Amino acid sequence: MFLKNILVCAMLLFAMQAFSQTMQGKVIDKNSKEALAGCCIYCNNKIIATTNDKGEFELSQQFQNKTITVTYTGFQSAEIKCEKLAIISLEPSNNTLNEISVSANREGVKRSLAPVAIANINSKTIKDTKATTVDQLLNKVSGVYMVNLGNEQHMMSIRQPMTTKSMFLYLEDGIPIRTTGLFNHNALLEMNMAAVKNIEVIKGPSSSLYGSEAIGGAVNFITASPTAVPVLKLSLQGNDIGYKRADLQTGFTAGKWGVSASGYYADKRNSFIEYSDFHKGTFTAKVDYRFNSKTYLTNGITWLNYYSDMPGGIDSAMYVAKSFSNPQTFTYRQVNALRYHSTLVHEWNDRSKTTASIVYRDNTIIQNPSYSIKDDYRYTSSGWKGDKTLAHGEINNSSFSSYAFIAQHRQNLNWKKAVIIAGANIDISPSTYTANYIRINKDTISKKYTSYQNTDSMLALFSTNINNYAAFVNFEFSPIEKLRVVASLRYDLFSYKFDNSLPTSSYSGATDTIKNFSAVSPKIGFTYNFSDGVGIYANYSQGFVPPQITDLFKGVKVPNLDPSVFYNYEVGGWVSIIKNKLTADISAYSLQGTNEIISVRLDDGSYENRNAGRTSHKGIELGLNANPIKSISVRFSGAYSKHTFVDYVEKGISYNKNEMAAAPNWLYNTEVWYRPAFVNGLRLGAEWQHVGSYWLDPQNTAKIGSYNVFNVRVAYQYKNAEIWVNALNVANTYYAYTASKSAYGYSYNPGEPRNFNIGVAYDFGSLFNKKM
Repeated sequence: MFLKNILVCAMLLFAMQAFSQTMQGKVIDKNSKEALAGCCIYCNNKIIATTNDKGEFELSQQFQNKTITVTYTGFQSAEIKCEKLAIISLEPSNNTLNEISVSANREGVKRSLAPVAIANINSKTIKDTKATTVDQLLNKVSGVYMVNLGNEQHMMSIRQPMTTKSMFLYLEDGIPIRTTGLFNHNALLEMNMAAVKNIEVIKGPSSSLYGSEAIGGAVNFITASPTAVPVLKLSLQGNDIGYKRADLQTGFTAGKWGVSASGYYADKRNSFIEYSDFHKGTFTAKVDYRFNSKTYLTNGITWLNYYSDMPGGIDSAMYVAKSFSNPQTFTYRQVNALRYHSTLVHEWNDRSKTTASIVYRDNTIIQNPSYSIKDDYRYTSSGWKGDKTLAHGEINNSSFSSYAFIAQHRQNLNWKKAVIIAGANIDISPSTYTANYIRINKDTISKKYTSYQNTDSMLALFSTNINNYAAFVNFEFSPIEKLRVVASLRYDLFSYKFDNSLPTSSYSGATDTIKNFSAVSPKIGFTYNFSDGVGIYANYSQGFVPPQITDLFKGVKVPNLDPSVFYNYEVGGWVSIIKNKLTADISAYSLQGTNEIISVRLDDGSYENRNAGRTSHKGIELGLNANPIKSISVRFSGAYSKHTFVDYVEKGISYNKNEMAAAPNWLYNTEVWYRPAFVNGLRLGAEWQHVGSYWLDPQNTAKIGSYNVFNVRVAYQYKNAEIWVNALNVANTYYAYTASKSAYGYSYNPGEPRNFNIGVAYDFGSLFNKKM
């Protein structure tokens, strides 16, 4: 009897243990391999589980062999048959209406609740494109045209003409990659694209959240976090015009620790333009530590070493003759950059979270710039004068270090779904600038600048301590169910302490001084969602740009300048025309610039920078995404804009009512992808980029015609291996990335001819991954 009771108890315990056993799973991003927290697991249209911060979930045995559906905002849902421990990979969706945007309010909010024009380039697009330069990605966004100046150098156009001015803010994980007052139009060459998992583009002023320079737009590069499964991916690629590159990406999570590292080395030699070699090495590492489910620490560091010849533009005779003989034989740009941030996040509860970051930047740019070379022989009011064999130039060095602290807190309130996000930041950035005059020898037959001699003549030698103190607040609430009202406000205070080491008689002999600036930047807007697939928004916002260091201190007198202020009025909307098949978004804006800095000719013939310029920027932007059938996806991004001078008299020349130079009215990009079901892993893509005609000068005397570029991409992935071929400019269109006209003549930056980029990649880490 006793033995019988023991057996019965054992059987009951076994049955209870079997019944209580659970099945475990993990959900990850198919492309970045990061864990997806907050995924919903459905069975028979009921939520049965959600994933934790590690992407993990558990199901009881009662769901054995049943079909579950896994959903996550911004990703395609997946139906899986429950059998055993599994890793479930979700792929980003082509439907952009419900994606989560981090940049819209510094915390993360659904696109349909953000009253701004914002675009997300997700991990799927990055993986499919296999871009060698950032413009190949950003130019897919409506109203965005990043100008490729070669070797990852660039200009930008977002609700502005193609320009090198400080009208755009570039962020890495929400932190500006450069300090205020030292904008560099080539700043994005300092990005490590191997580390980027997605890119968010906010169009229009974002100063109310991010501060200065966010006028035309803000571009936030969000870097990859440690992967939920081991990854060790190596890739090699190269094209037939001298470009070669090797990438490394790795990551893993072990207990409370997570590690990711990525980088690449690129090299170009003997390209289609003379003296246009370059090399770039960059590396990014992240180390995360999770103290518990509520508190975690993220540490990230990026290192860059960059060198490029600086060919400059070619003249009209060379452009017409399709001659790529470069007159510059020694000009160059060299960049060394280091960025570090450590971010501590604590979630007090489901409604309250605090984030604090410390930031360090160290940056040096050394240049022998082609744009500073001026011929001694030139036309004057009394005719041509000077030495034909002589030219003048400089070698300069711009360096800065930054020590910054950023803190913010999010609080959800028990009233009308209200959320407050508030914070402050301090940025202390000492900088130095030196420039030495060089004498340049010019060959009058070949017209090449052949060599140069250093001199003891200093053109500039100064230091500037740049301090920025700011506070911001963002408030959101829903007064009625479908309406979301968002308001934000930021206050910035800047202090520039200028210390000049040259006498007042020098070329840049401005006296020592301290310049203070302040700005208040408001923004208010609303969204109204008629349904899950139809919504509208409107906003009013202000943006500002403080005077740059070079606006103030590269002369013999420090001008009295104030920040330039831009006023933006915008409306837009989105609609799911056919659910999961056809979606569209549209925006219209009017951006008015005031207090813009221009060079004014004085009575004595000299020039002075003043706040006296006004401009107008208006446009309409449209985006379409279509999936007519499962294997085909289509995207269209287009914009019509007009940029005009309202009140702009510079150096005695009036540009009033003229269109601004380098401002094409039409920009659009169309792309089609085909993934045949009968060949798993194969993808075929075709892309069409159109840039409309534009004026070459602000006087509107010369124009360049529009151009079209076609790209074709083919790739095949089999298990852990991938191979791709990108045929860029497949029609071999002859065009210029940008062109201009000045008193010195015409200048063209010719686009790359047809080229084929071939690459291979293999993920060794995926051999350890378990798949369902």
